[in-house]
Amino acid sequence: MHGRPRKAPKPEDEAASTAKAQKLRALQTQFFSFHHSKIYTKETVELSAKLLEINPESYTAWNYRKLAVEHYLSQPDCNPDTAKSVLDDELRVVESALRQNFKSYGAWHHRKWVLSKGHSSIDHELRLLDKFQKADFRNFHAWNYRRFVAELMNRSEKDELKYTEDMIYTNFSNYSAWHNRSVLLSALLEKKAEGFLSKENVLPEEYDFIHQAIFTDPDDQSGWFYHLWLLDQTVTTDHPLLVSTWPAHGSDVLLVEDRCQNSSSFSPFTTLLSDSGSFPIVLYFNQPVEGVSSSTVVMECRFNKNEDLLWEPLSVSNLQTAQVWVAHLKFPTSELDSSVKISVGYTKEIISTRGSLYSHPSTFSFKVHVQPVERDSSQVSVAENILWREENFKVYRAQSEESIPIASFDHLSIRNDHESTASNWQTEALAKEVECFRELLSLMDCKIGKLTLARLLMAYDAMSFPFANKLVHSEEVLELYNDLMKLDPTHHRYYKDEHSLVLLQKMTSSKESLLQHCFQYKDSVSSAIGKPICLRLNNLSLSRIRAFERLLWVQILDLSHNELESIEGLEAMQLLSRLSLGNNKLRSLTALEPLRKLKSLRVLDISYNQIGDHSIDTTRYLCSSPLSHSVGSELNNDESVINNVALINYWEAFYMFKDLNLNRLDIVGNTIADEKFKSVLVRIMPSLKRLDGELLD
Repeated sequence: MHGRPRKAPKPEDEAASTAKAQKLRALQTQFFSFHHSKIYTKETVELSAKLLEINPESYTAWNYRKLAVEHYLSQPDCNPDTAKSVLDDELRVVESALRQNFKSYGAWHHRKWVLSKGHSSIDHELRLLDKFQKADFRNFHAWNYRRFVAELMNRSEKDELKYTEDMIYTNFSNYSAWHNRSVLLSALLEKKAEGFLSKENVLPEEYDFIHQAIFTDPDDQSGWFYHLWLLDQTVTTDHPLLVSTWPAHGSDVLLVEDRCQNSSSFSPFTTLLSDSGSFPIVLYFNQPVEGVSSSTVVMECRFNKNEDLLWEPLSVSNLQTAQVWVAHLKFPTSELDSSVKISVGYTKEIISTRGSLYSHPSTFSFKVHVQPVERDSSQVSVAENILWREENFKVYRAQSEESIPIASFDHLSIRNDHESTASNWQTEALAKEVECFRELLSLMDCKIGKLTLARLLMAYDAMSFPFANKLVHSEEVLELYNDLMKLDPTHHRYYKDEHSLVLLQKMTSSKESLLQHCFQYKDSVSSAIGKPICLRLNNLSLSRIRAFERLLWVQILDLSHNELESIEGLEAMQLLSRLSLGNNKLRSLTALEPLRKLKSLRVLDISYNQIGDHSIDTTRYLCSSPLSHSVGSELNNDESVINNVALINYWEAFYMFKDLNLNRLDIVGNTIADEKFKSVLVRIMPSLKRLDGELLD
């Protein structure tokens, strides 16, 4: 166990083990016979006690004893004294079993069940717990049971908090005590108990407390986990907030049906080519929420009705709770100039998964300009012909950076004087922690200290400059993650992911840095203003992607030549029409699940990935539970597919692509991309015109 080689058993140990097994089998045979016959005599119940003394993990024996107890308690002659005697016997059996294995799930659960009957004294329980916690102070079963007993005794959370403090001072490595402390503090803060009215009064003292443990033994993980919990409590916003929208507040959106005429008054960042007669309105919250509907989000618009706006959660797991919500607003085919105003959360029905109400109503408005343009059938669509080569892109030269819609919370009109900056205690606490851990790292080379400092610096920047999107310490953080990848290769992937997320946040934190990655496609068809911006984040060695709240405006995205295994979160980018994911490390078709939410996607490049290299896709369950049976369930509802053996064999392809309206797909370079698979793709997607660059009949 844990890398230790097994020792060969001694002959006498083997003999004892064999004898014990024989005795256990004989007891089990007798016990199961009585259990199946529902015999609850004194002798049979004692037999189950002997069985549990040898094997406390026998769940069937514990369940049998519950049935026996219920049988005795239901007898007409059962009085309170008899009931107490029966239940006290159960407590003695549990205690005997716990001496054999004080981490037995069944035994602890049975003891809870007995006490919940209400006939037994609980005065003895804390003394019993003291014995077991001294035997193993990190026994989480005992700590969990202690919380149960404390509630039965109406023991105050403050007293229990003092107990955890005593246990921690006895041994700083008591992870279970630290965990119990976090549970108690959360409850006290939520209740706003006396002395715990706000985090401002409590958390700074907790930081001082945890420093004693960390500086005493920096190699022990217990204190570091508690420090991470404190950091989360410091930076997490209690109530959900709307952090980004598309269209952005104050923007002018030009909608054209096919191609845009030359009009210098509109920015390519807000020019949308729509072939569906509608465009998306996107709400991006800082945490998952539910309750977004036409009653909680009200639209004022002269060319559409508010009740016609149907809000949908962008959740790949098909839940009604999501961080991003979208609705599609239909626009007329005739020429139009009109304003749209969206009011969010003026009724108290939007609520987070933590149970907090959206309590900061906000509004944003934008102008919509519709220009119907006649189609020219002689021209080939740029979308179908786009090639992701370097020479086909030119750097975008903005006439005015004001037209670049990097969304942030200051674009929204907030009621009730919402705080625009973090409270002083938060920034002061984070600044103190940064100074503290810099001092620690000056004394020793500590891996977890570097990781904590990187997290603190990012949190400090987010708290100090929430709406300026400044990352003052990004270079230092990136260097810390580079050091960690070298110092701790075992966790290289985690550090690589964090490095990628910080790099993306840095690149999207300002208009100046973002412009360096904005390009226009060089073609001879579209006019200058009709060429939407392509955001090129290729060749950056990214293993994860984030910062989607600042990229809602992107229509063309190049993520090629990175190290992506997942594109989780990409579903927020509802305007995406062309996407390159070529030359990454995508392992399966179901890793593309977020793309099913992108209704505007017309061009997709997933060439030269690892799709088909692995027979079992284990990463897909990160997004949707295998218990939901959502993936592939469409096969049972589509009669045209049920009788098609080829499509059934490629059910993942059917699931991923059947709802996409792609015009072009590049899949060459993947193991799965043989001629048979390509023929299946053509049948799944009748809209497909080009496959791996070749024009289809």
